[in-house]
Amino acid sequence: MDEASKPGWIERLGAWLTHDEPETRDELRAVLQEALAHGLMDRDALDMIYGVLDVSEEQVRRIMIPRAQMDVIDINEPVEKIIPVVIETAHSRFPVIDRNKDDVIGILLAKDLLQYYGNSSFHLREMLRPAVFIPESKRLNVLLREFRASRNHMAIVVDEYGGVAGLVTIEDVLEQIVGEIEDEYDFDDEKDHILQDRGGRFRVKALTPLEDFNQAFGTEFEDDEFGTIGGLVLARFGHMPKRGETIHIGDWQFEVMRADSRRVHTLMVEKKPAG
Repeated sequence: MDEASKPGWIERLGAWLTHDEPETRDELRAVLQEALAHGLMDRDALDMIYGVLDVSEEQVRRIMIPRAQMDVIDINEPVEKIIPVVIETAHSRFPVIDRNKDDVIGILLAKDLLQYYGNSSFHLREMLRPAVFIPESKRLNVLLREFRASRNHMAIVVDEYGGVAGLVTIEDVLEQIVGEIEDEYDFDDEKDHILQDRGGRFRVKALTPLEDFNQAFGTEFEDDEFGTIGGLVLARFGHMPKRGETIHIGDWQFEVMRADSRRVHTLMVEKKPAG
């Protein structure tokens, strides 16, 4: 049989499944693991299938960028002050507020600011696109379908009282499918937020609740605005840190191991008093 006529891993997986079709997600995952062990697919393909399964189960509240970490533009600021913020943060879209983060009046595309340089009658308010508001409980697969249908790339997440809880982008949803392939700091499961590394260091998910972090490390970190260790670290940095940046909080050193332009994902934590 020549290479062109050999069945692909999808066809081979289908043939494998026909022998003992799974009836639950757990059974499907077990079959997929067995298919991996038999060489019917590679690790990257398996990770993406897991990502698709997770997207169909997860809600927006788990992946949204929290309100406190949102980069927003105030419509009352002059454009001369807005442009440096857009350049520094390097986002393609920004929620635009009227003084308060609960009052999102639209979405600004960074590229629309180019008209400011060639239009003497430029008005920022006229550049705004309508904002889309969604509940925290919306399923990611439903949101992805809506993003594709509407061609929107950003949605504002609201809580049960109508207040802004955060934002989510189509990139955030897609990262749930393909993002873990690029993540060299792999946690075993969703509940496994803290893993011990070599030399007494710990890899910690930024979304680890402060209460859980304090319990694990015997610390007493508190913050009225942030509920996660990542939020606390971000506040102490005062800017969106890049990979490799470190900061001391008390006797603990926090090194950013994985972050993107919007949030911190993974921290390396070590007890190392600043000297």
